[in-house]
Amino acid sequence: MPRKRELNNNHSAPVSLKFLAKHLDLSPATISVVLNDSPTAQEIPQHTKDRIFAAAKKFNYRPNVWARSLRNKRSYAVGILVPEISEGYGALLLNAIDHALQQEGYFYFVACHRRRPDLLEEYPRMLMDRSAEGFIVLDTALDRGLPLPTVSISGHTKVPDVTNVILDHHRAAHLALEHLVSLGHRNIAFIKGQPYSSDSATRWKAIGQVAPTLGIQIRPEFTAQLDIDTFSPRVGYPVVQKLLSRTTDFTALFAYNDLSAIGAVRAIREKGLRVPEDISVVGFDDINSAAFQNPGLTTVRQPLDAMAKKAVRILLQRLNGGEAPKEVSVEPEFVVRESTGPARDLIALRGKKPALESVETS
Repeated sequence: MPRKRELNNNHSAPVSLKFLAKHLDLSPATISVVLNDSPTAQEIPQHTKDRIFAAAKKFNYRPNVWARSLRNKRSYAVGILVPEISEGYGALLLNAIDHALQQEGYFYFVACHRRRPDLLEEYPRMLMDRSAEGFIVLDTALDRGLPLPTVSISGHTKVPDVTNVILDHHRAAHLALEHLVSLGHRNIAFIKGQPYSSDSATRWKAIGQVAPTLGIQIRPEFTAQLDIDTFSPRVGYPVVQKLLSRTTDFTALFAYNDLSAIGAVRAIREKGLRVPEDISVVGFDDINSAAFQNPGLTTVRQPLDAMAKKAVRILLQRLNGGEAPKEVSVEPEFVVRESTGPARDLIALRGKKPALESVETS
């Protein structure tokens, strides 16, 4: 008898788990464990895993998600609420969550609420209508719980059924300010975050607690407040322009985030000052472009991959009937690049002339 022709990548009919098991002479359970990266997959020899992955690729096998959903009466879908999708912290975190959920075989929906109370009220219901089983919320100050199990990244309000995954801001402030003090800086300016940003109050409180322990006085004339609702370097540019118009009697600046730090560098240079020779600049987050600025940006790194993995693990633990902590803290890292250097004599900062033309900020 002629051999039965095997399916290939161009075959229109879907390939079943049963077909793949027969082809490999393995049990469907073994194949499922490997393809879903279940914990028991560690017990399966690597050469067997390689065979399974190669066959799945050859026959373009895709798991029947709907069958799994119907069988378990689960949607395996999560709703993600974000203020906005743009460059920086939010995009990096969303990408890390995407990877973590894919590893667990979950799908997700993203809704941008633009910090509008009506959308924050409406979108959770819309995501529930699309069978979301739980929520992951980014950089959003919740004033009450949501109708499903929720994990909030950078959330600080204690509300029912919400686990907050937060950075240790006290440690972050200490790392940044200790670095500047070690370089001889005592006159340090600060950029505060927008009031609606979920980390703003906590981060500023931590700075206020750490600064006196290192001999740093927080002076009102050295403090700028972000007031533009944008996720671009433009956010820090005008406030540092105003700060520099009042005084140049500081040798370092600690910005609320990397984007505001990048805008600050532009404003400093337009004043005819150099970074870091005249003013050192420290950012916060360690976004992808931070290392490629000129100079490279010294910054507090938020371990976003770790925060995303913790958020996903906690939420799935809740969805599978487990308990979850009210709060999980993650340790920051500090990355030293070229935007910080030894403090210079303040007298040298006075009398500088503008070196660049202003950029449009509207």
